[in-house]
Amino acid sequence: MQSNFTSVFFDLDGTLADTVPDLAAATNKMLIDRSLKPISLSELRPLASSGARGMIYRAFQLTPEDDQYENMRLEFLNNYEHAIHVHTTLFPCVEELLTTLENQNVPWGIVTNKHQRFTSVLMQSMGLDLRTKAIVSGDTTANAKPHPEPILYAAKLLNTDPSTSVYIGDDLRDIQAGRAAGMKTIAAAYGYCGNDEPAHDWQADFIAYQPKDLMTILFSQ
Repeated sequence: MQSNFTSVFFDLDGTLADTVPDLAAATNKMLIDRSLKPISLSELRPLASSGARGMIYRAFQLTPEDDQYENMRLEFLNNYEHAIHVHTTLFPCVEELLTTLENQNVPWGIVTNKHQRFTSVLMQSMGLDLRTKAIVSGDTTANAKPHPEPILYAAKLLNTDPSTSVYIGDDLRDIQAGRAAGMKTIAAAYGYCGNDEPAHDWQADFIAYQPKDLMTILFSQ
């Protein structure tokens, strides 16, 4: 088994890790604190890619234009920060995949739109910060995805060639960013995929319908 790429980069939420349970808990705490009915995990899952904005809209029908929104957003983020790694886990097969990459000396990294305030805490809690030198957050560079800058910065951190690398993500923005960075792309169709356009229309080079599909795509058997 040999890697088809010189380096591999992952989106975080919905691609590398299933973070929805803790995002949903932060949302439902807000509802419970107001004596309102919590929302099921299945209802909140598709909104995870939109972060606080999506969760707050589903729970309270508020948008960033509403006067109450900013206070709600800060409350949500505070809830999340204080319980960021309670139920969050790597997706099935991802640990095996990372270990295989490491055993073959194929560097890997994470490029997320999650702010560093949250990314750093979560990566440390999961022990992933010790396994890669490239963890790029939404506020690490001047631009976030779908701009290619954060992905190119991650490639620079690993001293790797974008043209022989691959970026994996569960949102159209991920594929747009990866393509703009000159990388091959894999649409993680098993993830949150929060936009209206289905993953097979994102023009990714490959589609992983289940996490285990990544092993087949990334390695020649």
